[in-house]
Amino acid sequence: MTVVIIGAGIVGCSLADELTQRGRRNVTVLEQGPLFATGGSSSHAPGLVFQTNPSRTMAAFARYTVDKFTELGCFDAVGSLEVATTGERLRELHRRHGYATSWGIPAQVLGPDACRKLYPLLGDVLGGLHVPGDGLARAVDAGEAQARRAIARGARFLAHQRVVAIEQRDGHVTGVRTEDAYYPADVVVSCAGFWGPAVGGLAGVGVPLLPMAHQYARTGPLDTAAPTPILRHQDRDLYFRAYGDRLGVGSYLHRPMPVGLGDLSPGAQPSMLPFTAEDFDESWAAATDLLPALAGTQPREGFNGVFSFTADGFPLIGEARDVRGFWTAEAVWVTHSAGAARALAQWLVEGRPGVDLHECDLNRFDPSQLSPGYVRERAIRSFVEVYDIIHPLDPPSIRDVRVSPFHARHVELGAVFGEAAGWERPLWFEANAGLPRTEAERDDWSARHWSPIAAAEARATREGVALYDMTPLTRLEVTGPVSFLQGLTSGDVDRPVGTVVYTLLLDEAGGVRSDVTVARLAPEVFQVGVNGPLDLDWLLRHRPPGVTVRDITGGTCGLGVWGPLARDLIAPLADIDVSHSAFGYFKARRAHLGPVPVTMLRLSYVGELGWEVYTSAELGPKLWDTLWEAGQRHGIVAGGRAAFNSLRLEKGYRAWGVDMTAEDDPYAAGLGFAVRLDAGDFTGRSALLGRVDPERLLTCLVLADEGCVPMGREPVHAGGEPVGYVTSAAYGHTVGAPIAYAWLPAALAVPGTEVQVGYFDRMLSATVAAEPLFDPKHERIRR
Repeated sequence: MTVVIIGAGIVGCSLADELTQRGRRNVTVLEQGPLFATGGSSSHAPGLVFQTNPSRTMAAFARYTVDKFTELGCFDAVGSLEVATTGERLRELHRRHGYATSWGIPAQVLGPDACRKLYPLLGDVLGGLHVPGDGLARAVDAGEAQARRAIARGARFLAHQRVVAIEQRDGHVTGVRTEDAYYPADVVVSCAGFWGPAVGGLAGVGVPLLPMAHQYARTGPLDTAAPTPILRHQDRDLYFRAYGDRLGVGSYLHRPMPVGLGDLSPGAQPSMLPFTAEDFDESWAAATDLLPALAGTQPREGFNGVFSFTADGFPLIGEARDVRGFWTAEAVWVTHSAGAARALAQWLVEGRPGVDLHECDLNRFDPSQLSPGYVRERAIRSFVEVYDIIHPLDPPSIRDVRVSPFHARHVELGAVFGEAAGWERPLWFEANAGLPRTEAERDDWSARHWSPIAAAEARATREGVALYDMTPLTRLEVTGPVSFLQGLTSGDVDRPVGTVVYTLLLDEAGGVRSDVTVARLAPEVFQVGVNGPLDLDWLLRHRPPGVTVRDITGGTCGLGVWGPLARDLIAPLADIDVSHSAFGYFKARRAHLGPVPVTMLRLSYVGELGWEVYTSAELGPKLWDTLWEAGQRHGIVAGGRAAFNSLRLEKGYRAWGVDMTAEDDPYAAGLGFAVRLDAGDFTGRSALLGRVDPERLLTCLVLADEGCVPMGREPVHAGGEPVGYVTSAAYGHTVGAPIAYAWLPAALAVPGTEVQVGYFDRMLSATVAAEPLFDPKHERIRR
């Protein structure tokens, strides 16, 4: 494998080191500037490494970066201190402490006096989060050190080689052309930083990031040596690091400053733009408020440094679908550089990255999320919110990008919308405010973007019938021999026409890439319900000649019709027999409901009798009206995502990407029933053969405190020690208690085991419970 890496910044150098360490010697790194202070973001980055992150993957990247740079002698573990000047921020620091605990990062929340002892320049603060293992990475030194190791193993690093073309044949890269040379390649990896969109353009690949300028300045000399811990004042979007008797001050408080690549030119320091002092005035005032000793000095040596921002704040890592062999490792900051490079090197050499990358995958976006305007606005929002307190359900800035055909009906019913993958999704409906409900009062955090109306909708689903909008569920139409899906999925999908199978997409190591439903509608026609663009990408990459895979989501729509009265509603409208004997569980039929042609799947994600009903988008309003009108005599309601999530957790149904990822195997995730080792060979089968009992298990917890509902990623403790973390949680309206699923050691995943969930500065008592909590014999969905 011949690899050409474009860019010799910290990511390109790290990748070359990781590849050559794995035996790949034919590696060439092309840099348009000098080596190794290239003039890109790595050259001016202040090098602050804060390991704590809501994302488990990003925290793992940072931890590996710290370990590697420490080994190279390019990291100073001076520790970090994040301070709070408001009660809300102090609560957030307790939440961040929970993240650190979940991901195995030693940390401690300190009181005001302990903060000032650690950082004597501080003024008034309420407390802080101290992470001793954080510190300063010397990015240029670390890049060069890794490059030297790669060169010693056979890699080439070439300066002043600006790439002008990426050549390809039959949809695969063949080489890279610079202004004066040609370099053949099987694999081209763009590690060009904010130049990534330009490099991607040479290959015909969109790289959805936005270069943004970020202000950084140094103070004048202080009366004493500056404290050494790196400091973050997120209440005012500031950070600080020491330079002897001076401080460096970075700010996200100023106005957003998008940068056009046309305004930059390769040179000594193209990423260091002139400092706009007027934009720094508010930042300086905030800095002197926090650190009164700065009042006697002024900011000096400032510049506006260019960094890469994406629509969701995550990197762009992976291979382009339409240009094989063209890979990206973009929007990766110094903090995560070595970890991201290791994952990509493993992916290239071993065929899988070894960590869950679904948040970072280049192909994770729907086409509707790739327009320049969308990327620009969302990336600017990422910049503005970089230090904000973000609730898991906070909506994005761009709304109404994707709406289902039922949207107008939802609005009429007073829907309160959330958003996911660009889709508007009702959380609950104000029209249901008068329905009976019971639930304890919630704390402020878990009550955000929530309403007690959700309890009423859940109850109505359990007792009557409800409609849930399933349109955002990605639907693929697969046409071709069944052997294609049989070889990619863990279950036996070679079943008679009219059968639906819940099954898994596994990688070669047996990790759960996704969970899907496969409905066989004709001998060689399948409707596959998947989790998003990455599943479409996976199937397209593996399809053989004679198989077509088509995303039909935008041209179709769907409703979940669920509840004990669902058959009473459906039967008079249907032109087929919908009795259990004629239309059993996990069966599919084409039919009409009133005048609407539909595809009906006997599935239920809420644990109640019912169907997923799909039709073409133009017939969506008629489908809704037909069911809504006929449902009035049955007390029909519309249900939102808040009730939906509660119901699915009561039933123990997993959510891929939250409860399990490619880092987890089916048996540990409680999905062994979806694996049929006797159904022939499939991707991941050999890795599962002889798999011993898992060391950890996805486990159901019932919490004792009804007023606090975890949101996910909180640490779980047993015997005073952290032992795992929460994946997803909700209040179980039927069981009358908060429910959480968590990864725990197998020895603790025994019903009756007492554990504690770290929730801000509290410990919530919880008990391991047998699952499912609701209808354990599955009688309600099979009647």
